[in-house]
Amino acid sequence: MLDRWTMPMTQKPLRWLTRGLARAGARPDQVTLAAFVIGMLALPLLAFELYWAALVAILLNRLGGGLDGALARLTDTASDAGGFLDIGLDFVFYAAVVLGFALANPAANALAGALLLFAFIGTGTSFLAFAIMAARHQLQRPRFQHKAFYYLHGLTEGTETVAALVAFCLWPEHFALLATVFATACVLTTVTRLWGGYVTLKALGKAATDD
Repeated sequence: MLDRWTMPMTQKPLRWLTRGLARAGARPDQVTLAAFVIGMLALPLLAFELYWAALVAILLNRLGGGLDGALARLTDTASDAGGFLDIGLDFVFYAAVVLGFALANPAANALAGALLLFAFIGTGTSFLAFAIMAARHQLQRPRFQHKAFYYLHGLTEGTETVAALVAFCLWPEHFALLATVFATACVLTTVTRLWGGYVTLKALGKAATDD
C-alpha cells in the first residue's frame, strides 16, 4: 500500500550508493546473494534472542534488496534471471525471520509464526501467479517501473513488511500479537489480490474473445 510513495523517495539515495558499487565492479547478482547471506544471519541471531543484531542483519538485507535492482539499472544489466533470484530469495528470507522468532520462544511464538507463514504463502503465491499471467498478457507496471515482476499491489507490500519485521525486533515480547495483526493484513491482501487478479484476467479474456 505504501510502496507507491516510499519507492520514489528511495531511488535517489540508492542511485548514489550504487555508483560506488559500480566503480568497484560489483554485479547485481553478487549484491543479491550478499544481501541474502547477511539477512539469513537473522535466523540464528533471533533464535538466540539477539534482537538488535538481528535487526541490523534485516535492515542490511533490505538495503541490499534495493541496491541490486538500482545497480542493474545503472549498469544496464537488468535481467529476468536476476529478478527471479531477487524475489525468490526475498521470500526465503522473510520466512527465515519468522522461523527465528518461533525458535526464540516456541511456546509463545510458534502458533503466531505458523499463522504468519500461512499468510505469507497467500501473498507470495497470489503475487507470483498474477505476475506470470501479466507477462503472458504483456501488462505494464505504471506505478512500479523498477520492479522485475508485475506488481499487483495490496494492503501489505514491501514497505509494510519491512516495518513489521522491524517492529518484531523492537518489541519481541509482543511478537505473537504483532504477527497475528500483520498476518490478518496479509490475508486481506491475498483476498484482494486474488479477486483483483481474477477480475483483471477475466476482463482481458473477454476482450480477447470479443476481438
